[in-house]
Amino acid sequence: MPPLAHAIEYYTYDDYKLWEGEWELIDGIAYAMAPSPMISHQAIASGVCSELFVSTKKCKDCSVVIEQDWKVDEMTVLKPDISLICNETNLSHITKSPLIVVEVISKSTATRDEKYKFEIYKKEGVKYYVLVYPNDLKAKIYQLKGSEYIKVGDFSLETYDFNDLECKASIDFESVFEKFRK
Repeated sequence: MPPLAHAIEYYTYDDYKLWEGEWELIDGIAYAMAPSPMISHQAIASGVCSELFVSTKKCKDCSVVIEQDWKVDEMTVLKPDISLICNETNLSHITKSPLIVVEVISKSTATRDEKYKFEIYKKEGVKYYVLVYPNDLKAKIYQLKGSEYIKVGDFSLETYDFNDLECKASIDFESVFEKFRK
């Protein structure tokens, strides 16, 4: 083992619960969350959340949550921007794989969202992973097929219907991005 590997401190969920501020824990390594995102980031996240909320409001078993802790295991705790969760019995944090996870990409989180979280969400069986790019006014949707994510497509003016879910969720990206088009 390289000498530097001994210098890295690994943390668990019990450590994470004691920290102040916004953090994520990936394989025992702590990642500080970036300062409050730009207004466009938050407004677009709110739009996506609203679309999911309205489309699933008749489903009594599912909830749309924002920046809720998901305890994947003792060494990994994530805080997705938006999650569609179903049949969750724990009220303090997410314990089951969400059906949909949405991450709104910012410069400071792009690598984590596109690489590390992509692999974790795939491994944990998140059925849909949506990456939203506020600067480009587009979203990329990936669907889990077997053990791999398959890109469904890029969306900017379209509506995507998640028809194969228990709750018929949808996102109208034209509406989400409308305020930000020039």
